[in-house]
Amino acid sequence: MNALKEKYVSQIVPEFTATGKYPNVHQVPKITKVVINMGMSANLDKDGMQQAIDELARITGQRPATTKARRSVSNFRLREGMPIGAKVTLRGARMYEFLERLIHVALPRIRDFRGVSSKAFDGRGNYTLGIQEETIFPEVDPNAVKRTQGMDVSIVTTAETDAEARQMLKGLGMPFATE
Repeated sequence: MNALKEKYVSQIVPEFTATGKYPNVHQVPKITKVVINMGMSANLDKDGMQQAIDELARITGQRPATTKARRSVSNFRLREGMPIGAKVTLRGARMYEFLERLIHVALPRIRDFRGVSSKAFDGRGNYTLGIQEETIFPEVDPNAVKRTQGMDVSIVTTAETDAEARQMLKGLGMPFATE
């Protein structure tokens, strides 16, 4: 069992059940999935697009799905059906492995890192984090990167409120900034 999953089962679940709000262990908020989205420039050449997709696959351990433009926008030189990004949905063991690497390895590698914002919740217990460079992950060789690419990491939970989700993520080790 993954260390983050073990921490969830051994520390966070008893903490939530001790409050009395959750009499059943299965009612305790949990992380259902993590979605990593990498939006790319529409006029990016095929090699650049393939390099970004390969980096996302290396980071997540899963082959990304290519996202395509839904409609044409002439100002952006964008045609309907053109590839404009890639996304990966992680669940189960891969999700916990990715979160552990994100929390303990990648985020501390950000220059002048003071924590992630605690205001990025959506009102329903889901958290979205923007990462500006993919080179913070150890799987990506910074010397081989031709063009740096950002990504969005969305953590989807079953928590009913943002406070519950924040408490759960903080218990897992998410380094929230003191604001």
